[in-house]
This record gives sequence, C-alpha cells and structure tokens, in this order.
Amino acid sequence: MRREGALVQSLHLGERTFRLTRARCDDVPVLVALLRDDVLGSAREQEDLDPYLRAFDAIDADPAHLLLAVRDEDDVIVGTMQLTLLPGLSRGAATRLQIESVRVGPSARGSGLGTALFRWAADYGRSHGARLAQLTTDKQRADAHRFYERLGYVASHEGMKLPLVPND
Repeated sequence: MRREGALVQSLHLGERTFRLTRARCDDVPVLVALLRDDVLGSAREQEDLDPYLRAFDAIDADPAHLLLAVRDEDDVIVGTMQLTLLPGLSRGAATRLQIESVRVGPSARGSGLGTALFRWAADYGRSHGARLAQLTTDKQRADAHRFYERLGYVASHEGMKLPLVPND
C-alpha cells in the first residue's frame, strides 16, 4: 500500500512557508540530487536511479519509515529528511527515532528550515512514542556537528560502520 504524497505539516518561518510532504516516487530524482549536492554526497551517490526507486518502494511500504520531501511556496522540493522508528530492548525498551539523509537545498539555507525540521522531527518522534532521537554524521562534516550540538544533540557514542558490499 502506497502512502506517498500526503501533507504531513506546514512550517511557517518568517515570510516563508514550507510544506513537509510524504515523498512520492516521482520525487526520488530530486531527493537524490539533494543528497548528491555536496563533496561527500557527490562521491557516494550514483547516477542510476533504479536502486533508489527500489529503496523508495521499501521505505514507502514500511509504516516505521517516513521519507519527507520539503516543498517551498512554489511546490519546489528544497529539502528532505528520512525518519525511522526503531523499537528496542535497551534503555527500558525505548523506541528510538533515527534521523537520516537530511538535506536543505541552497534556496532554503539560512531560512531556519534545518532547525525547524529537527524540532518538528523531535515532536514527531515523541508523538510516536520515541524516547530518544539519534543520528550519525560523517566526521568530515564539522559544520553539521556544530549545528546538531546547537540543537542539543550530544556526541555520546562512537559510531562504526562495516561495508557489507565491496566499494561501499
């Protein structure tokens, strides 16, 4: 069952209004372009959209996931964020809110959208029973680290990754 396209929330920031919508399949090329729009992303993200479309189908079919397309007043996608609710046994059986793939495009940077997205995500997590929000950020993204710390995130753990497929 597809759940895509629905308006999730409107954010009013000064003179600007952004609409958080559930991403649609036809949004995927723009979302991938946002992911590709920096030094790290340009090296990681591929041109072939087929893997992203398959991933979109899996995300959209799973009610624990919310993939957002953030649209401006002209219905242009200017941001994205993926949220996943993760039930767990640790921390007293706490559900965690995993925040991933956050991007704000150039036309919306400096508008307060990034801060508003993270505040909205925390409210979303709380309303769905999450007791903790977590994210990972590349060690090379010093500006992002400062941004997350200003929002109250603490670098409390050391994350580790193991590529399961060669060249990933």
